[in-house]
Amino acid sequence: MQYETKFCVNCATALQWKVMAEDSGDVSRLRCPACGWTHWGNPTPVLAAVVENDQGQVLLARNAMWQPGMFGLITGFMEAGESPEAGIAREVLEETGLQTKALRLIGCWEFLRMNQVLIAYHVRVDGRPEDVRLSPELVEYQWKTAQDVLCWPSGTGYAMAEWVKSKGEPVRFGAFRPNNPNPDPDPAKWPVNYWEEDARFVVAPRLD
Repeated sequence: MQYETKFCVNCATALQWKVMAEDSGDVSRLRCPACGWTHWGNPTPVLAAVVENDQGQVLLARNAMWQPGMFGLITGFMEAGESPEAGIAREVLEETGLQTKALRLIGCWEFLRMNQVLIAYHVRVDGRPEDVRLSPELVEYQWKTAQDVLCWPSGTGYAMAEWVKSKGEPVRFGAFRPNNPNPDPDPAKWPVNYWEEDARFVVAPRLD
């Protein structure tokens, strides 16, 4: 459930939509008419993990709020004072009981519906597949090989696609919710378009 900010966090005055000049020009935002505080509405950083075991399998889990058949990556919010790397290792431990032994950044994607930015990591963990101990937020899990996994055309699904590609397997996309039509990936996000002179660079989005 999404909650709206309605009152100033500084003086508790009701916020109003006001237009003010910013670096990009005149912008309408929720602002406090009493003290001038601005509600920027910045996206919240969310960490995601493509969790891989020593057998080369990826861990997918079902949130208790999701319908049967829906599985996704291990995700969670960053805590104040921690790095993204420490945060995702903490989330993996809290959600699965598995210790992270190595990790690498996969990429970042927007999740506009929830006003979030997803920071995804490839996480290698210690332990056997049966050593998973789910937190109360999760009710089911499964291990999949890169050959078997279906990716979904949204933020964490593109992180999964990058992992599948790194294993040398063809990437297949499917619906996140069971029995939904299989959607196609966003051509602006998949396949990744690299700058021709150096594969570490991607082509920047056009700003009109």
